[in-house]
Amino acid sequence: MALRRSLSRVVMSAAATALLFAGAAPATAGDDHHHHPSPPSEQFYQGRVTAPGGLRLHTSPTTGSEVIGFAPRGSVVDIFCKAPGETVDGNPLWYLLADGTWAWGPARYIKNIGPAPRWC
Repeated sequence: MALRRSLSRVVMSAAATALLFAGAAPATAGDDHHHHPSPPSEQFYQGRVTAPGGLRLHTSPTTGSEVIGFAPRGSVVDIFCKAPGETVDGNPLWYLLADGTWAWGPARYIKNIGPAPRWC
């Protein structure tokens, strides 16, 4: 249940970030808040880390947010979804990773394996 609450907070944060960048209004109090994603592992996408020295993973889709993990170059990561964030080397997309903890990595340094991830 703690994972579901944590995922819910991260996804809601991602949605708020996406709305902020898109200029949309936030959800109103009357909206349905009972459906929270809890995907089985087969619904994750995968990517390979391409950053020369590995990739720092963050609490939100910005390089200034807290670093909460690290993925070595060449490692394969599970991706839940993508969202707009701080532009990193020309790429404004960030991936929400689900490798033991929920963390954000800039898409600029994660090469998709298979289809591109869905939007958060």
